[in-house]
Amino acid sequence: MRVVLQKDVKDLGKVGEVVNVKNGFARNFLFPRRLAVEASEKNVKQWEHLQQVAEAKKKKAQGERKELIDKVNGQTVSFKVEASESDKLFGSITNHDISKKLEEQSFMIDKKDIHLEPIKVLGQHKAEVKLGEDLVAEINVLVERKTFA
Repeated sequence: MRVVLQKDVKDLGKVGEVVNVKNGFARNFLFPRRLAVEASEKNVKQWEHLQQVAEAKKKKAQGERKELIDKVNGQTVSFKVEASESDKLFGSITNHDISKKLEEQSFMIDKKDIHLEPIKVLGQHKAEVKLGEDLVAEINVLVERKTFA
């Protein structure tokens, strides 16, 4: 019996593949667990259509991420914090803090996409924003001493 796999099945195939299996294996194992459907002409066409729709959505999302990366690249985020005489911060600047500052500048970037070591000294630092394969932007982080009036 020919079936279209809806999920990866070990030692059988990957999602979307049309494979030949014995009737009992399909009826007793694959179908009840919703791992596959019979490879009728309708099911094969429906699966191909779903794959095309998913691919189109993926391309659109990647285009939006590329546009966001182009806008964010080279942006400067500045912080004014308290520091000791030796320019060490009382605390640190993390990817969460940078994410909030970018959000204030209307860039919606998750803290998990910002990569840097926690900043613990005053000065100019670099951080990377990674939004997938080959989509990397570099932002500047400026940490200055907070002055008291």
